[in-house]
Amino acid sequence: MFLLASALFLGFLHGLGADHLMAIAALSVDGARGDRSAAASEHSRRASRRARALGIAIRFAAGHALLLGAGAGLIVAIGWSIPPHVERGGEMLGGALLIVMGLVTLQHFFAHRAEHRASSTEPAAPRADHAAPRTHSHLPTMIGAAFAVSSLRALAMLTPFGAGLGSAPLPVLLALIAVFAAGILVSMSLFGVALAGVLSTRALARVGHGAGALVGVSSVLLGVAWVVTA
Repeated sequence: MFLLASALFLGFLHGLGADHLMAIAALSVDGARGDRSAAASEHSRRASRRARALGIAIRFAAGHALLLGAGAGLIVAIGWSIPPHVERGGEMLGGALLIVMGLVTLQHFFAHRAEHRASSTEPAAPRADHAAPRTHSHLPTMIGAAFAVSSLRALAMLTPFGAGLGSAPLPVLLALIAVFAAGILVSMSLFGVALAGVLSTRALARVGHGAGALVGVSSVLLGVAWVVTA
């Protein structure tokens, strides 16, 4: 029981990694504007932002936890080993994805500023933002799975659990990996709940797209650091 509790806690901490949280935030603020049509109420816009952030966090967590848990479990079960360069490649992939997501977020920010300047000179017809259909996209799941590649080798080698578990029965090892993955799912989902609450506040609405620009710049900087140190 202590081993399972430890695996859950370690998975919970893994899910709170800076790269994971920044990726979820960058994906979420991309559509933080919500519905900007004249008929949309402030309440509906906040609800849209909240639902988007929570949905993205859960799908990102599911992709990350499933690939990491199922992949490591399969590797342990069949006795394979992953070469070190795969781990390094996964870290570089995660960094590159952070850079791309940050740049996309910044592109949305500058596009919105240009749109705002244009609308201040001539009235624009009300329209609905196209972020809503992307709420159910599989992209967060795939990105979450991509971020799991860098940790797959370490989990398959049981590194998070310390030395001495190599001789444990296979069912015990598979259970530890599954619980570790469950911890990831819990922590990322809780972060999604917190992020959804922040994105739906009136205070953030007053800050506007400056918050999105900050997330975009932070994502690019963290991605560059990740690639350089990989």
